[in-house]
Amino acid sequence: MLQLPPRPVTKPNGFGNKHADYETELNLASPQVNGTVAEKGRPYPLPPRARQIHVLPEDLKTPDNHVERDPRLIRLTGIHPFNVEAPLSDLYDEGFITSKNLHYVRNHGPVPRVEDSEVLNWEFTMEGMVENPRSMTVRDLIRDYDQVTYPVTLVCAGNRRKEQNMVRKSKGFSWGAAGLSTALWTGVSLADLLVRAGPKRGAKYVLMEGADKLPNGSYETSIRLSWAMDPERGVLAAYKMNGEVLHPDHGKPLRIVIPGQIGGRSIKWLKRIVVSSEPSVNWYHHNDNRVLPTMITPEASVNVPEMWKDERYAIYDLNANSAICYPAHDEKVPLSDGPDNTYKFRGYAYAGGGRRVTRMEVTLDQGKTWRLANITYPEDRYRLASDNDTLFGGRVDVSGRLACFCWCFWDLDVPLAQLQDAKDVMIRAMDDSMNVQPRDMYWSVLGMMNNPWYRIVIHREANTLRFEHPTQPALIPGGWMERVKKEGGNLTNGFWGEKMSNEDEPAVEKEPAKEVCMLNKEVNRRITIEELRQHDGEEAPWFVVNGQVYDGTKFLEGHPGGAISIFSAAGQDATEEFLAIHSETARAMMPDYHIGSLDDKALAQLADADSNVDQSEQLPRPVFLQSKVWAKAVLSKKNKVSSDTKIFTFKLDHTAQTIGLPVGQHLMMRLRDPESKEAIIRAYTPISKGTDEGELQVLVKIYYDSVDGRKGGKMTQALDSLPIGQMVEFKGPVGKFEYLGRGQCSIGGKRRQVGRFVMICAGSGITPIFQVLRAVMADRDDKTRCLVLDGNRVEEDILCKAELDKMVEEGNDKEDGNEYKCRVLYTLTRPEASWKGLKGRMDRALFEKEVGKPSAERDAVILVCGPEPMEKLVHQVFTSMGWDEQDLIFF
Repeated sequence: MLQLPPRPVTKPNGFGNKHADYETELNLASPQVNGTVAEKGRPYPLPPRARQIHVLPEDLKTPDNHVERDPRLIRLTGIHPFNVEAPLSDLYDEGFITSKNLHYVRNHGPVPRVEDSEVLNWEFTMEGMVENPRSMTVRDLIRDYDQVTYPVTLVCAGNRRKEQNMVRKSKGFSWGAAGLSTALWTGVSLADLLVRAGPKRGAKYVLMEGADKLPNGSYETSIRLSWAMDPERGVLAAYKMNGEVLHPDHGKPLRIVIPGQIGGRSIKWLKRIVVSSEPSVNWYHHNDNRVLPTMITPEASVNVPEMWKDERYAIYDLNANSAICYPAHDEKVPLSDGPDNTYKFRGYAYAGGGRRVTRMEVTLDQGKTWRLANITYPEDRYRLASDNDTLFGGRVDVSGRLACFCWCFWDLDVPLAQLQDAKDVMIRAMDDSMNVQPRDMYWSVLGMMNNPWYRIVIHREANTLRFEHPTQPALIPGGWMERVKKEGGNLTNGFWGEKMSNEDEPAVEKEPAKEVCMLNKEVNRRITIEELRQHDGEEAPWFVVNGQVYDGTKFLEGHPGGAISIFSAAGQDATEEFLAIHSETARAMMPDYHIGSLDDKALAQLADADSNVDQSEQLPRPVFLQSKVWAKAVLSKKNKVSSDTKIFTFKLDHTAQTIGLPVGQHLMMRLRDPESKEAIIRAYTPISKGTDEGELQVLVKIYYDSVDGRKGGKMTQALDSLPIGQMVEFKGPVGKFEYLGRGQCSIGGKRRQVGRFVMICAGSGITPIFQVLRAVMADRDDKTRCLVLDGNRVEEDILCKAELDKMVEEGNDKEDGNEYKCRVLYTLTRPEASWKGLKGRMDRALFEKEVGKPSAERDAVILVCGPEPMEKLVHQVFTSMGWDEQDLIFF
């Protein structure tokens, strides 16, 4: 069994006393003086005073409505999940130790709720390849083990990712340069826990699992057992941060803290520690925190599953990195005469794996010459603590350790006269292994470990200098990289996007999109939650967008998605899906339906109702699709059917669960934008039957970004990039058309008997046509006749061709002389020489020949699905031939 040198056990006052109160057992009162940690007699810095915080209004609508947060934090992924960094200047100004208020947060989902009274009884397990597996509580940790307190800087692997996203969008959201923070962590050495557990022969890894419930299971990761056992690595099971119980965002009540490694390895809300011979096979361990080779694109990354599992690409130790904090972005410095006038540049630096930053260099001429900056190491002041010094109940155990766990600070005075002659200022750090920040960026698909020279640009404006940082975090505008890109500069040209003599003139910046007003400014009615709930059905349905209430009654018949779309939103907050789906034209119509705004009480109650919907707690449902609640399914397969089209298969809750989609209707699919985490919602008609059980199949044509810079499909590319095992959300059914069988259909809620369907489609528009045609052809007693006109470019683009041809062959008995029940005509605009079908675009001549004018019986309905230009042409031609608007159904 592995052994460590014995240590004296330090037990805070009150431990072991069954009647000790909560604060006494956790030793939360010392050394606080008037809310500030006492500095007297201590050689090292202590935490700054933390502002009072509270639950923010924007969190009331989320599962995190119990978490208090600082409003200064910058949200990087929308409202939820909570991923934030502090403004860079605020972070630097707090000093060496970061308060809980401004410490960065990386959450993958809802924050587990743990009450103060539950902290000491929180259980976790030690299991796997150990001699002494056991279940433990936080109380056991405190009572039975030596307590230590370390200063540790945690850094997100995505720190500075916004710079990579400016060059080319990665699969990660846009961190600025403040994705790091330092705190004093109190807990028990993980090595001590492992020694008592007794790792067995052959054990090589330690797996750690959190309690957070996520789309792909719990968050779990692993590190090498030898690292966990190494005192120089300092891995902790921590239950206090800056002398207080862990904040919920930081792992309350127990977390792992791993100095020198990326923050993604420091598991929060710890539930299991497993000793193993192999690294974790958890979805998050494989699909996050990797630096794949730079030639792997977001599109290609989904087709290299073995690469994601390859430990050579996993990130553990941090790399050398640094940033300039002052001058701040857009800071202006007045120029003044005199050779002694200087500006003090200041910033931070860090390295990984216990390595120390030993050199900080600054250049004013893009790397031709360099000058050394001063470095201060506040962490070294903790090494001055006496052998028995304790802090927050833990021994300050760093005096004999050479490893560096924290960031350092650098500064350099630069004469203003030299600054006004320079174009920019750049910095680089070097650690004690001589690892130095590279000049150029290493772009990778997840946008992690970005550490090229940090560059700020100097602008001479009148008698001042203005400094411009590379980016601003999240969707905040600003930064020289954004400016250069908008001007048409090439950020990968090796000269930071500056125009070279052989480059083309910059592209003209597009005019920003105008905001559409959706309010009737004459309406000032305040609506209560009781009034809204009275309109949550099919009679006079009201719905909410951005806190404003709209009456959908007038638009039930004319809504393109059918009345069911409005009924499903009735009495609910439909903001996300409304804004994701509707165009500016649709939004401009909204003032006509605006009837008032929710009062404050109603807003809070609606938010609570939305946040309390947790499908994981619901009993298994017989039908998957729900009209008012998003249902989750797991992506299980992707089958490529053409160069740009795939069938995506999703596993439902259980094998007997029915999809529940009527023939001719569609469902809504919701994903999250990888960068902004905003909702992407689109309507699809699956190729599965609505009565199928256990699985859902959706045929999707992927619209990729073109080589000339034109953007492809946001939804289809996001879907294509999803790894197997990812959760996707669905809602439905939606649509104003439903085929009921044997010629009976419902259009906008009104029944109609149909003798003939003319089905016109192109590309992936075949899917709703396919659904209706299959229902007609499957029923021998259904006498409805069908004509399918399917237009494409080349033969490969004809989707479901084999299935369509088989349906025609098997279902076509001759009726009424020479007339068939179904005819399918394909036409190609770029056919091969061997193509024997129709050629050219679908046009008036084709429609007049194959369809013609409506008959006197008017028993035919035209079903249309395809690109917008094709749909416009169909509408124009058929109405001019005498067809009524009610005969034309556009999916």
